[in-house]
Formats: sequence, C-alpha cells, structure tokens
Amino acid sequence: MMGVLSAIESPNLFSKLVLIGPSPCYINDENYIGGFDRADILSMLAYMKHDYTLWADTFAPLIMGNPDKPSLGEELVESFCNTDPEIARHFAQVTFLSDNRLDLPKLKTDSLIMQCSEDVIAPIEVGNYVHRAIRNSTLVQMKATGHCPNLSSPLEVIEVMENYL
Repeated sequence: MMGVLSAIESPNLFSKLVLIGPSPCYINDENYIGGFDRADILSMLAYMKHDYTLWADTFAPLIMGNPDKPSLGEELVESFCNTDPEIARHFAQVTFLSDNRLDLPKLKTDSLIMQCSEDVIAPIEVGNYVHRAIRNSTLVQMKATGHCPNLSSPLEVIEVMENYL
C-alpha cells in the first residue's frame, strides 16, 4: 500500500503501479473479507514477540504457500531470521492492523493488480476488492500460489509485468 499512498500524494511521480498481492486491510469485517479475524492478527503479533524464531519457522511456509517446494519456505524463514525481530514485529503490526480501503478510490494512477492463487495473506476476494476500488486497474489472476510469487514463480511475475508495461 505504500506505493498506492505515495502515488496518491505525488501522482506526477508515477505513470503506472504494479501491485503484487496488495491488501488494503487484512482484517475481516461484516462487508469485507481481508483474510483474518482481528483476534488472529493480535495472536500472531503476540507470537512474534514471544518467540520470533518459532514464529518464522511456523508462518514462513504458510506465507510462501508452496508445500511442494519446501526450500522456498526455508528461504523465507532465513530472510525473516536475518531481520531484526523488533523491526519485523513493528512492520507486521503496522501492516496487519492498517486499513487503507478508503484510500483506494483516490488513486488515479493506472495500476496492475497481480493476484496469486491460494494466497492466505491476500485471498482472491481482496484482489477483487482492490480491482473494484481502483478505477484504472487491471487485475491478473496468476497461476502462482502463495504470497511471494517473486520467489515461487519469478518468470510468471516478469511475464505479467512485461505484458502490462
């Protein structure tokens, strides 16, 4: 969402945006499926504070979403473990508790929304919501699964981006 907010603030600096698995809000409410209940997010944040390494070992494979390629989950675990736990927890708190749904209609920049299949972090309902909320958007449902297609399906990511740009 940082790119979206930046393009709203300074539209002259952006001609197009490429959004990979974007989510303006991760928390479900009565009219919106964000993927998580608030209690689940708070529990995850507490888990991160209690035992960051165990959190990384548990959640990275779920985020990666490619159980047939365990090395990808291991790569994400390593990336998480190379990050300062306090900074990662703060980033997660800001990310998972933010709600930028009202910002989306303000975006005037043409945008590509790359939606992964079987993404537990940003389910298809979120991609559809973002597409409906951003006027000049193109939604592409990718074959890539999980939330990190740059790692799991880089060639598909490149192809979709090149076709759009």
